[in-house]
Amino acid sequence: MLYIVATPIGHLKDITLRAIEVLRAVDLIACEDTRHTKILLDAYDIRKPMTSFFQHNRFTKGEHILNLLKEGKDIALVCDAGMPGILDPGYNLINLVVKNSIELTVIPGATALINALVLSGSPAHEFYFAGFLPNKKTSRRNKLKALAKFKCTVVCYESCHRILASLEDIGDLYGEKAIVVARELTKKFEEAIRGSARGIIEKLKKQKPRGEFVIII
Repeated sequence: MLYIVATPIGHLKDITLRAIEVLRAVDLIACEDTRHTKILLDAYDIRKPMTSFFQHNRFTKGEHILNLLKEGKDIALVCDAGMPGILDPGYNLINLVVKNSIELTVIPGATALINALVLSGSPAHEFYFAGFLPNKKTSRRNKLKALAKFKCTVVCYESCHRILASLEDIGDLYGEKAIVVARELTKKFEEAIRGSARGIIEKLKKQKPRGEFVIII
């Protein structure tokens, strides 16, 4: 069985009892960064072998994990934070397992896009998740223009390195439209900044942006 296990997006206590139980029971834990996952495992005194599964080894390691599953091993798939398979190479392993008719299940837990959406207070009965905005300005602006056509709430991710540039583009294209930018979700300095893109830029400029950001339009 492949267990797709959601892990905390910040606060280490945001792991489920079932996730702890599964991580203690499996034969192997496949993770993006073994050093990062070790922090979580140590916090709950979980002693299990780990193997790295990330963007650059996803094909070769995927076949290795598949073979172990065929031998009858139980394996847990985790990412550094949140639900595996969402914007990370976990999708490749999950897809491989499905194609080979191996049994799998999901152990639910925290996901940044849902936390931010609910925290924002924006309509959540219908929404569109756009993933990360493109790195290049022209592509990013084209993406934002396309998203403007949606008649529902739009959620996207952005890094601390590009958040100001993305907000500038949003300000140019969306004007004074109210948006929400969430950061440091579930952590001590969790913050949901509300206002126009230009207003949020001024707030963020007061100190160097850190962490991962979620933009809700």
